[in-house]
Amino acid sequence: MTQEQITVMVVDDHPMWRDGVARDLEAAGFDVVATADSVGAAGRRAKATQPDVVLMDMHLPDGNGADATSKVLEGSKNSRILVLSASSEREDVLDAIKAGATGYLVKSASADELYEAVRSTAAGQAVFTPGLAALVLGEYRRMSSAPEGERDSRPTLTERETEVLRLVAKGLSSKQIATKLTLSHRTVENHVQATLRKLQLANRVELTRYAIEQGL
Repeated sequence: MTQEQITVMVVDDHPMWRDGVARDLEAAGFDVVATADSVGAAGRRAKATQPDVVLMDMHLPDGNGADATSKVLEGSKNSRILVLSASSEREDVLDAIKAGATGYLVKSASADELYEAVRSTAAGQAVFTPGLAALVLGEYRRMSSAPEGERDSRPTLTERETEVLRLVAKGLSSKQIATKLTLSHRTVENHVQATLRKLQLANRVELTRYAIEQGL
């Protein structure tokens, strides 16, 4: 695949960053076929344009990058997802890969590193910021060595989701949790909503009950 054939969609909720990356990619010879600022928009526009590569942020107004990755791949099965995020937290990286992302770059990457990562992703190669590949490999080794009965006994929560769940069970508000964990209010809400979806629960009361039942 030549660079001229590589079509790209950029997903990020910060307009200046999103538009700047799109302009830089166009200037470097890539074909930016769409941009999106939310999970819903990413799914719709990927289905309409079928991009080769989707550059995906991890934190979006209506969900996270893992949600958006799943949504994109539902309607554009051949697209490859390259996360480009400010976050290098373990749970964000693993959530993205489990959802189907091909690679993960932090936003401190240089322009040349980004261009090369897009080319490699389009060619089907896994691309990671140095240090993150070992993290992903270690997690898959851990999962593969776990006893069969322990792997699917209950939905898998990330470390951060479990941490937030414990604090919800203690009665803390999202604002209090954000202060305690040094996170933004929106990030805490994203974790709460992701946990509700994974556990198929309706509200914080049910989350608290679940935490107590599981001894968290």
